[in-house]
Amino acid sequence: MFAEMEKIRKAKQVWLKQKEQKSKDQKIKFVTASSEPVELLATPAELEGFDYFRDLNHPGEFPYTRGIHHNMYRGKMWTMRQFAGFGSPRDTNQRFKYLLSHGQMGLSVAFDLPALMGLDADDPLSEGEVGKCGVAVSSLEDMEIVFDGIPLDQVSTSMTINGPGAMFLAFYLAAAEKQGVSYQKIRGTLQSDILKEYIAQKEWIYPPRPSMRIIVDMIEYCTKHVPEWNSISISGYHIREAGSTAAQELAFTLADGFAYVEAALERGLDIDDFAPRLSFFFNAHNDFFEEIAKYRAARRIWAKRMRYKYGAKNSRSWLLRFHTQTAGCTLTAQQPENNIVRVAYQALAGVLGGTQSLHTNSMDETLALPSEKAVKIALRSQQILAHETGVAYTVDPLGGSFYVEQLTNKMEQAAEEYFSKIEKLGGVIPAIEKNFFQQEIARAAYVYQQEIDKKERIIVGVNEFVESGEKIDIPILLISEEVEKSQIRRLQKLRKKRNNTLVKNTLSALKQGAQTNKNLMPLLIECARAYCSLGEMVNSLKEVFGEYEEPKFF
Repeated sequence: MFAEMEKIRKAKQVWLKQKEQKSKDQKIKFVTASSEPVELLATPAELEGFDYFRDLNHPGEFPYTRGIHHNMYRGKMWTMRQFAGFGSPRDTNQRFKYLLSHGQMGLSVAFDLPALMGLDADDPLSEGEVGKCGVAVSSLEDMEIVFDGIPLDQVSTSMTINGPGAMFLAFYLAAAEKQGVSYQKIRGTLQSDILKEYIAQKEWIYPPRPSMRIIVDMIEYCTKHVPEWNSISISGYHIREAGSTAAQELAFTLADGFAYVEAALERGLDIDDFAPRLSFFFNAHNDFFEEIAKYRAARRIWAKRMRYKYGAKNSRSWLLRFHTQTAGCTLTAQQPENNIVRVAYQALAGVLGGTQSLHTNSMDETLALPSEKAVKIALRSQQILAHETGVAYTVDPLGGSFYVEQLTNKMEQAAEEYFSKIEKLGGVIPAIEKNFFQQEIARAAYVYQQEIDKKERIIVGVNEFVESGEKIDIPILLISEEVEKSQIRRLQKLRKKRNNTLVKNTLSALKQGAQTNKNLMPLLIECARAYCSLGEMVNSLKEVFGEYEEPKFF
């Protein structure tokens, strides 16, 4: 084998010299979206020492590089989700019903900025933001309206909410109770990945350590009472949107995942009880092959760590299951129809990388919340991919490609180097407190933008192929100012008609529970049932945990 590899290496060198004599490359940088150099040609020599069964294996077999299921999409098509939520709860309820009627298979809820920050609609800090970038939800009453007429035992629901994620889980569970749906039948995912908030998205409430306590409370509660629910979606998406490289997205996301596992183990939970319900959320950026390699490396790294470091015995604990969303940061306001093409290729990368669930962005998302037409095109893109291209018929068709396997190996190596650095800093939370992640991402984003500014990286319609005097001629969804007014009126009406003695008592019990080691989820569910508002629940815990302010760095 060594002699064969040496023969290939020498032949490649001869070929490269001949190529230099016969043809010249264009004067541009040949790099990935992460600014990593791309070799002209990959050969088996770049995979010397590669072992099929150790490094690749068949789909559904450890270490799952080629996918977590033996027959992949032949057995079950990926779940097609469209991130939706805007305006009032009733507006979003109507959009959900529209999407379900057009073939969507799962719901994915976008909340407005006040909700993401744990604020009620009538909080002074919410002014001007209610219902603008997602649906306004301030209480169980709002959650009931969002899912009115949508049986919660028949849909899978994903909720993108982090800092106040426990409160929204409580609202959702209480809404299911109102429908008469057993916790045993509820399926879906709560993002609730607070570590990536400190790293990238910046929508935190409490300091990292009490926030981790709340996360473990959710994992513990769902493990015991909501068995089909993914209590956390460990998210690299926002890390990539903040400007990270693919390798940073991979490494930082998995490092967060390991931190959650270790925190749950410290609580005394058995790894095989909770690990099968952990899920992940990755970005699908523009570099087609780099993204596919990232997903393959993620499965391999996770499987090996779970089995060999954390001692998981159940093979389901070794499986990295993930949702993919196409990259919002790659969409352009210029020539927005081009975004349809970008999204289609990004979606293809997600599918060839073996995603379990996929969201395709709408072409108009850099301009406003998606219109119904744009959402339908985005959904149809997935359906065409699934039913017309044939890519769902075979598992990991790029497996064995010299280039893809080389990229997968490089991704794994880069991630392992980051794991070592994080460990030397004392772990994820100490690294956050030292601004390690934030500085790494900032440097990567700066390099990427410089390449665009210097035209070393071409963005169609932005720094090349530009149309002067361009007019945007697509429908734009506008949110009426009446949404905020009506939301405030409904919340104030709720405060008058509810049992405020019960509200006071449940909030007091929540605060007292936070001062002990009690699991907070039962207390939060009692608050939701009493129609405590989001802000009231959040503020009760603030009195115990305080608020977080990020250390400054320059």
